[in-house]
Amino acid sequence: MLGLVVGLGTYTFLYGQAYAYLLDDPAACVTCHIMRDAHDLWLVASHRTIPCNDCHVPTAPVGKFLAKLRSGWRHAYAFTWEDVQVLRVQPSTRGILQANCEACHAPMVAAIQPRGAARAKFCFDCHRGVAHGSREAPGARSPGRGSPHP
Repeated sequence: MLGLVVGLGTYTFLYGQAYAYLLDDPAACVTCHIMRDAHDLWLVASHRTIPCNDCHVPTAPVGKFLAKLRSGWRHAYAFTWEDVQVLRVQPSTRGILQANCEACHAPMVAAIQPRGAARAKFCFDCHRGVAHGSREAPGARSPGRGSPHP
């Protein structure tokens, strides 16, 4: 029985390309069709040289692994049991995105927002198209099935 469970689990992991969640290659994100638009828009964005993980997961190895594990599980569940057509940034990952914006753009953030001051908005509330480009960008796909998440 254990062999059957391990065998089926391994087959599903490999067939479903779940290992892509462990990679840093942005092309790994498009193993799931729903991410195609987000990837295509990222290719024409100003941040196109920055890998997805630099924004979407914590930089610490343990935090990175746990975030990928949590997201992978959530995505697998949603794609298997729900009719998901658009992925949205979850409240738990908004803080990760914000921390990574602030880390890369620390001098700019320090000039705009004094240390310890309350943040009124997340960076991506106003700068939504920076990481994934504008939906009106040349070559960008129209929004719809698989529309990019912010």
